[in-house]
Amino acid sequence: MATVIPEFIDTWQMTEPGRLRRTRIPMPALGEGEALVRISGCGVCRTDLSYFYAGVPTVQKPPLTLGHEISGVVIAGDARVLGKEVIVPAVLPCRCCELCRTGRGNRCLAQKMPGNSMGIYGGFSSHIPVPAADLCIVGNRGGIPLEHLAVVADAVTTPYQAARRARLQAGDRVIVIGAAGGVGGFMTQVAKGMGAAAVIGIDINAEKLEFMKGHGADFTIDPTGKSIRDIKESFKGFCKEKGLPANHGWKIFEVTGSKAGQELALSLLSFTGTLVVVGYGTDEISFMLSRLMAFDAELIGTWGCLPEYYPEVLAMCIDGRIALEAFVETRPMSRIEQVFDEAHRGELKRRVILTPDF
Repeated sequence: MATVIPEFIDTWQMTEPGRLRRTRIPMPALGEGEALVRISGCGVCRTDLSYFYAGVPTVQKPPLTLGHEISGVVIAGDARVLGKEVIVPAVLPCRCCELCRTGRGNRCLAQKMPGNSMGIYGGFSSHIPVPAADLCIVGNRGGIPLEHLAVVADAVTTPYQAARRARLQAGDRVIVIGAAGGVGGFMTQVAKGMGAAAVIGIDINAEKLEFMKGHGADFTIDPTGKSIRDIKESFKGFCKEKGLPANHGWKIFEVTGSKAGQELALSLLSFTGTLVVVGYGTDEISFMLSRLMAFDAELIGTWGCLPEYYPEVLAMCIDGRIALEAFVETRPMSRIEQVFDEAHRGELKRRVILTPDF
């Protein structure tokens, strides 16, 4: 039985920073190589909140639909993916430029991003037209609800890209700053799932931090009320107990984007260490670059994730190396304004995935 394509897309548009409206937009004609995805779920990301509350500019000016963590089913378009359950990558490279040709397509300067630079279309909708080439076909999802897999599109793949940038290997030693956050919780799991021998989680949320001990963190530090010297002493104590070196070779992932988190990460960077900046923030900090030379250390930025890595991340979710259910919850999309408000005030305990209920 043929799928009936609706004449309109139901959507929640950001008309300007701080304002949403429920509306309908005409269903576009699909171009060559495009697919129409009926959305099953779209995760709420801090990036969405930055656009909505902080006025961080989007490439496509409002009105537009936010949302870039998307899973769903292809109901029209490219025959290769027609009828398939898919995850829509948050970053869709052009595949033509030098960056794409040299394996850095995650930072392609002509990339398309749902909810930002893909016209007015985003994930807080009933449907979305997307380029089909980079869709991640789900296949056997092992009983995981399709809507839960929406977070793979950013919250899980971004840490994986960061780990690849750090050349993370089995046996490595890892520190995650912001280890209990929406992305940091997955960064912790990715590191352990890729074989890290020791993962230290640092976060100011004591309750969530304790929870992470069962999901990849071998040791945790709550920096609340502690000086950087105190934190270093806790770190050294763990290293001494486990017979690990405290002064070289650690791979640090800074996920908070906060000034305090970044300053702590830089203070922990030592000989032959690697610091990967995953979280985004607007504060400026000072750092003596010559320390990188003296330590023979690396400071690396990371952005998004290459679509070709998605199947590897999906496999980690399905085989249990990365847990999703304990970290996400679903709510109807009609509650988007309430969810945005709760997320903005830091009241959410899990990453919320909005499911269309138009």
